[in-house]
Amino acid sequence: MRKKWYIIQTYSGLENSIKEALEAKINSFGVQHLFGKILVPEEVKLDRGSSPAERHIVFNNAKILVNPNQDVKKGDPIIEDPEIHAKSDGIIKEIKNYRIIFIETIDRKFTKTYYVPESAKVETGIRPGARIRQGMPLTKHGENFCELDGRIVFTEKMKRIVVERDNGDEDVYMVYPKTYEPKVIRKGTRLKRGDLISEKRTIFSKIDGRVEISEFTGRKELKIYKITKTRLYPGYIFIEMIMNDETWNIVKSTPNVVNFVSVGGQPIELKRKEIHALLKLVGLEEYEEKAPKIRIEVNFELNEMVRINSGPFEDFVGKITEIHPERQEVKVVVSIFGRETPVVLKLSEIEKIV
Repeated sequence: MRKKWYIIQTYSGLENSIKEALEAKINSFGVQHLFGKILVPEEVKLDRGSSPAERHIVFNNAKILVNPNQDVKKGDPIIEDPEIHAKSDGIIKEIKNYRIIFIETIDRKFTKTYYVPESAKVETGIRPGARIRQGMPLTKHGENFCELDGRIVFTEKMKRIVVERDNGDEDVYMVYPKTYEPKVIRKGTRLKRGDLISEKRTIFSKIDGRVEISEFTGRKELKIYKITKTRLYPGYIFIEMIMNDETWNIVKSTPNVVNFVSVGGQPIELKRKEIHALLKLVGLEEYEEKAPKIRIEVNFELNEMVRINSGPFEDFVGKITEIHPERQEVKVVVSIFGRETPVVLKLSEIEKIV
């Protein structure tokens, strides 16, 4: 028997939790063969304007764990700074609080990194994004000065660890404060070549979003733009299943399920074109046009009502809200399951209503 699509009515706001409860129940009863997909259609929006992007700037030795245009969730690892090991045998001579100040010219062709002791008291105006000119002091004590015109890209608190080798030379390590163990790495400790000084530092995403990565001289910049999801049909879940007494009871007895969308007590089976439209909306199915693409030279206007003549939205009627002649595309708002839904179509997929 072929699975068919039905609509479940639920309480708005609980759609995803009900979906998870249904999936768990289906698995516990061992009736996965009687069910197919369970969908809570959502509209995903990438916010590049109203809220600032999450921004991380790291040196080139850092490892980026994600790819450009990749979607990440809050808590996903995105950047990893490597471990730091002792280069040679020696004794830790000094551990001090320092500040890294990274400055670049406005054209981004030249950069300068300053390592400034916190005891020198960094000037109040030294902050990311601030403009700075050659000769301006970086610290209140006046011992450190900027050597180029530009802007401050980032500042970072670090620990400066100096290890005196057996031959009298010194190795200097800049480590992040939370990546080393003060009880182990302390002044007077003897290190052997290869001993661990600093653990890996992993940076995690603070939001759900989409990644943008840029590489510049001496640094990498990673931005995450917030992604928001809005349920297209609040209070409804779409389910693929073989309808019988057993499956009906499994769904109906799930907490917070109100009922199947029905007529005369009989659950309504979705029509084929409605299923195609639903699956395309959630990105689960691609469709080829029934006929080869044909360039139709017809003048359309904004707010004009048109009929869709091919594809999963065939025979739907909607209003044009955007026209993109260069891409041979239009955006049409159609009513699907009683909700206004925008879809992008080729000009060859629409026709005037006579």
